[in-house]
Amino acid sequence: MPKKTLCPAHLNFQPRPTYPYAPGTAGGGFVFTAGQVAWDESGEIIGIGDVAAQTEQTLHNVLSVLAEGGASPADVLKCTVYLKNIADFQKMNDIFSRTFGETPPARTTVQAHLAEPAMLVEIEAIAFVGA
Repeated sequence: MPKKTLCPAHLNFQPRPTYPYAPGTAGGGFVFTAGQVAWDESGEIIGIGDVAAQTEQTLHNVLSVLAEGGASPADVLKCTVYLKNIADFQKMNDIFSRTFGETPPARTTVQAHLAEPAMLVEIEAIAFVGA
């Protein structure tokens, strides 16, 4: 099964020299995103201190990687959401619910220390697009 690296144009930067990073991979009918955060196209965090704004940008990045692999939100089977502060769950969930609509994927949400202090949310996704 050949693996294809996914790198949408707005995520083609190397965020930090110490982060070996591919935004996503595809193979065997599956599309996997790396944990996406609220980076813009220049590698800067959007929405400092605002979990809703960061969730919007993070999901924009997730959906871009999925699209690069031929997947849509409807193809997403599972997401994992990492929140710096679990008290931000409802704000994140409001944006997440709008993004995935009536048939959301399975989801796990946990509180976690993220790679940089300004990061409030990180989301990864797994989608199936067929063989």
